[in-house]
Order: sequence, then structure tokens, then C-alpha cells
Amino acid sequence: MTTVGTRAPETRLALHRPGPARVQDYLLGGKDNYAPDRELALRLLEVLPQAAEAARAAREFLARAVRLVAGRGVRQFLDLGCGLPTAGNLHELAARHIPGTRIVYVDNDPLVIAHARALMMDGGNIAALRADIRDPGAILDSPEVRRLIDPAEPVALVFSSVLHFLPGAADLAAALAGPAAPGSALIVSHVTADFAPLAITEAARLYLEASDIPLFPRGAVEVARLLGPFRPVSPGLVPLAAGPLGGTFRPGHEPIMYGAVGLR
Repeated sequence: MTTVGTRAPETRLALHRPGPARVQDYLLGGKDNYAPDRELALRLLEVLPQAAEAARAAREFLARAVRLVAGRGVRQFLDLGCGLPTAGNLHELAARHIPGTRIVYVDNDPLVIAHARALMMDGGNIAALRADIRDPGAILDSPEVRRLIDPAEPVALVFSSVLHFLPGAADLAAALAGPAAPGSALIVSHVTADFAPLAITEAARLYLEASDIPLFPRGAVEVARLLGPFRPVSPGLVPLAAGPLGGTFRPGHEPIMYGAVGLR
């Protein structure tokens, strides 16, 4: 049975404002979203027609990245800012490639954690922890992480479509990755304005206006820096849902995400 997780103070769900996990859920075709989430998602799609495609591309990239690191023997995963459960959850992806996987899902949204605890049942090898990834110490010292993540073994730290909501992302990633054993991995997907700067700038404005949550698009150099001491795996930092080779993209189909995997 999934661990209940550390009990955080009761928080009233702010369903009158859109939430990142629920907006993402809508873009992925999910049903765990509300009117404000759908309204913002539709406004984003007006300026970024490729937003839903980018959300799917990030999930496909995660599946490839998990296959890669599981193929190197990584059995434990820390999914930071995990978002709402969807088809092909991380524990399902990992279990396809390596037995005995252990997963801790981390998110600060109480609705996300409620769904995770209801849906992710796996004989004790999964925990759902409500915590803020801006507090690395609370995560690493939590009973869930201490029970499931062996610091002597490699771990995959997953930042899937989350670090672009946070200032100081490189420092946060470094703090969470610092104790990781040799052979560990870092997986990141991140919004960029490198290919569609005007549309991304407008999307960031809409996001902040509707949700009071800032969006921090980062360029290739900044996203690569998030890997810190982790060595990029070939082909390195890649645009997700990129157009044809040669860098020519049709308007509305420019990539708006980067993805990368690093190994220690």
C-alpha cells in the first residue's frame, strides 16, 4: 500500500485560481481540472498553439529518459513536482525496464497528493509526499525518502516541467542532487523562449495574471546549467517536439521545451 506520507498543515484548495498541475492535466487531455484551469489553458493555446503538443512531448521524453536510466541499473526515483497522475506514470514506466523500483512522488499541491495516494498503490514501493521542492532539506529528511531512497545507491532525480516555475532553479537542483550517489541521474524538461520568444513572453504574462505564478523560461545555456555536475547523455540538451532537421519550424510549431538527461 502506498505510504500515506507526512501530513502537511491543512490547506484550503484554491480552485478559484488555475494551478500548474491542473493546467498541465488539461493540456494532456486529462479530466482532473476545473474551469479556471481550462480557461487559462485555452488562453495559452491561443498564443501557443503547440502547448498541448509540448506537454505530450515532455511526457514522451520522460518515458525515454526513464528507459535510459533504468537500463543503467537505476532502481530508485525521486519525482519532484510530479503533477497529477496520468497515463504512463513514472512508476509504471520504470517497472517496464527494471524490477524492484522504488518511487517517491513529491508535490506541494494537496489535490495532486490526494490523487497520487488514491491511484498509486504498489506494495509499499511508492510514497506520495506533500512538500515544497524549494525546501530540499525537508524532502531529503522526510520519512518517505528515508524509507525508500537508499543514499548509497544511485537515484534518478526527475524535474519534469517544473523548474520553469521557480527562480534559483540551478541552486535548488544542486541542493537536491548533492547527496546523490555515483551512477545517479538527473532528468529535466524545461520551458524555453529560444524559438518563440514573443509567444512565450505573452504566455508567461497570461500565466502570472491568472494564477499569480511566475514563469521563468530559460535559454539553452541556463537549462544545461541545471545539470550541474551531471554529465549530459548524448545527444545532450535537445528541443522537444522539434521540427525537421535544419532548424526550420512552421509558425505555431516551434519547440517551447528543452529536455536533458545527466549522469553522475
